[in-house]
Amino acid sequence: MVVFLLSIIILAALIACTSLIIVQQQEAVIIERLGKYNKTLGAGPHLIVPIIDAPRAFPRIVKVRGIDGRIYAEQRYSKRIDLRETVYDFPRQNVITKDNVTISINALLYFQIINAREAVYAIENLPEAIEKLTQTNLRNLVGQLALDETLVSRDIINDKLREILDKATDKWGVKVNRVELQDIVPPASIQNAMEKEKKAEQDRRATILEAEGIKKAAVLTAEGEKMAAINKAEGEKQAEILRAEGIAQARIIEADAEREAIQRIIGALADKGKPDQYLIAMKYLETLSNITSGENNKVVYMPYEATGILSSVDGIKQMFDKQ
Repeated sequence: MVVFLLSIIILAALIACTSLIIVQQQEAVIIERLGKYNKTLGAGPHLIVPIIDAPRAFPRIVKVRGIDGRIYAEQRYSKRIDLRETVYDFPRQNVITKDNVTISINALLYFQIINAREAVYAIENLPEAIEKLTQTNLRNLVGQLALDETLVSRDIINDKLREILDKATDKWGVKVNRVELQDIVPPASIQNAMEKEKKAEQDRRATILEAEGIKKAAVLTAEGEKMAAINKAEGEKQAEILRAEGIAQARIIEADAEREAIQRIIGALADKGKPDQYLIAMKYLETLSNITSGENNKVVYMPYEATGILSSVDGIKQMFDKQ
């Protein structure tokens, strides 16, 4: 009797435990009654009929760490549907571009279940369906682009792929928020060729910059030499002008002094003789002195006109004798 009562108590406790379901925030539980959809449980405590009602298992993506230390997405079944945004890291796949180059692409998909019932009943395996749909559409998009276009068109591919997936998964109760291409890895031969091309382009730019620098330096040097030559010529010109002006002014001053001296001589000799003969004689004697004053002039000679000069000198002597 005691054993029977204990059995009844244990059975009642098990029934109570199985009839109470506590659903956490941002989760949902699909309840089936005798294999048919009954209701969707939201956040909070709920009571179900044991044995008759049962939660429906749902495939979900769980991140696990592999033996190589990397994080992988693994599919497992759970009786609770996560309504939060989920990140699905797709395995790396090979895709052929328009110019027949095989590249390896790794993509991330951010999606969110907005209708738990449709996610369970509208598609047999939601994560696998999203993965296959993403792979096929990614192949189609990349197949329309050449390698160079693919490498520089990540944003365009992301937007187009997100638009296609969001439209296709709408009937599954799923909202695709973002698609990100993580890595685009071309073959090793293509990578080597691209690296060589990049290095050649960098060398070409460096050569061009160096040549432009040498050209600018030569131009600046030539301009500097030109300006220096112009300034030097201008300076020499100004110096010559000033020198000529100085000589001219000196000659003017000398001529004025000589004129003043002549005028004084003429004034002094006006009443005593012929001043013109005196001046001619003095100039002739100065000229004769200059001719014979050189170091190499060893011969003393008397010019033919000396008699006329001497007569002039004699006339000067007579004028002074009269005084």
